[in-house]
This record gives sequence, C-alpha cells and structure tokens, in this order.
Amino acid sequence: MSEQSSGGTGWRGSCEGWLEAAYTALIESGIDGVKILPIANRLKLARTSFYWHLKDREALLEALLLRWEERSTKPLVAAAGSYAETEAEALLNVVGCFLPTQAFDDRLEFAVRSWALQDDGVMARVQAADAERLSALDAMLQKWGHDPVDADVRARAIYLVQIGYISMQARETLAVRMARIPHYVEIYSGGARPEPREMARFHARHGFTEGGA
Repeated sequence: MSEQSSGGTGWRGSCEGWLEAAYTALIESGIDGVKILPIANRLKLARTSFYWHLKDREALLEALLLRWEERSTKPLVAAAGSYAETEAEALLNVVGCFLPTQAFDDRLEFAVRSWALQDDGVMARVQAADAERLSALDAMLQKWGHDPVDADVRARAIYLVQIGYISMQARETLAVRMARIPHYVEIYSGGARPEPREMARFHARHGFTEGGA
C-alpha cells in the first residue's frame, strides 16, 4: 500500500516517521513514553494511521530494538574488526566509534539499558549484545598477541569504561577526550602508546584540530 490511503483520507505519515518519533520519545521519556497516541499527537496524525505501517505497539518496540542493534552493536563489532597497522591503531578504531557524532548511538544505548531494567526480554537482548561486543574486543586483542585470559580482562576494561561513560551520562569536551585517549590506549594495550602520526590521522578522521573545543 502507498502512504496515501486509497480512500483519499489523507496523509498517514511514513513508517520511518513513526519510528523516528518513537525513538525520540524513548530518548526523552523512556519506554513509558513510547505509546501510540502520544506519538500520533507528536506527528499530528490520527492514531489509526499507525496501523497502516505497523501491526501494534510490540512491532514498534521490536523496530526500536533493531535500530538499537544497528546503531550500537554493529558499529562496535565493525570497529573491532577493522584494519589497523598496529595494536594502538586498532584500539583507536574502537575508542573512536564512541566519540560524539560517530556511529555508536550512546543516547539510544542509555535508553535501552534503562528499558531493560523493566523488561526481562529486553535485558536478555542487552546481555546478548554485551557478550557479542566483548567477544569482538577479545578476538581483536588476541589477534595482537594477548593470551586468552589477558585479552578477556582487557576487553572488559575497554568495554566497561565506555558503558560507564554512557551510564553515568559523562560529558567531556572533544579536546579533553582527545587528550585522554592516548593514555586509555596505553592502559588497554599494556604499553602500546599511539605514535604522533597515528594520533594525527585519528584527529583528522574525527574532525579535531589541536586547540579545538
């Protein structure tokens, strides 16, 4: 069916529009704010328009969880598996995906983790995502020569620090974060500090210049 009703009753919105509005509601108000009528009011659409695109609220919630997986687990796993010439560069790839404006959606991560506290099914999804992300970090570290136990502990250090930033809603300027990143990399790796040329490429990739905000 098209987004315009065949009976000429007018615009029903789009599936992506409903999903985007639900995403905003989840970020701003938590899972209790993700209800069809308030979202319809936000979109200035009739409540019945929702059912043109999605079966019910459960389908909408599932779509939000799929968006979360696309914007959190997939970017982190991809970063852990991306090409790097050195271990320091490999760790920069991982840390970089958590920077502002990058692939990892920290606001959605926070909202879904809060949602999981109220829903056992969502908690199971979060725990499965945690395991997948840790496995990717563990594999990356083993690739760079860490034994399995060491890789496991270092993977947890990397991951739990990043989740801690999100859970605590910690906010740093990009300049402060960039100044700390080489030290994080050295700690995570056990001594592999990024070379100046690696940091220069990292800064350029993330649109940062020395003295920037």
